[in-house]
Amino acid sequence: MRKIKKGDTVEVIAGKDKGKRGKVLKVQPKTNRVIVEGVNILHRHMRASQEMPQGGIVKMEGPIHISNVQLVCPRCDQKARVGISLLDDGNKVRVCKKCGEAVDK
Repeated sequence: MRKIKKGDTVEVIAGKDKGKRGKVLKVQPKTNRVIVEGVNILHRHMRASQEMPQGGIVKMEGPIHISNVQLVCPRCDQKARVGISLLDDGNKVRVCKKCGEAVDK
């Protein structure tokens, strides 16, 4: 079970965007990277094409290593480490280490 999933709110804890919060748009488990909304903005110089007849410079989010982000608990609104707990019905759920509440719905 992954500790960070698509749709989670995370905070960057290292690098040039340290302190920024954003929603996870994509998780790349093979390379241990995540793409976070508004973090690690790259400028792509796009040639004119059918999709972009104007061409120009496009700003887009680049991947950031998963060790440089930390999950923000929706209950206590603080960045926290995540543990995995087993429920009575046998399902696994992610748990905030600070407040002890389940992160998953």
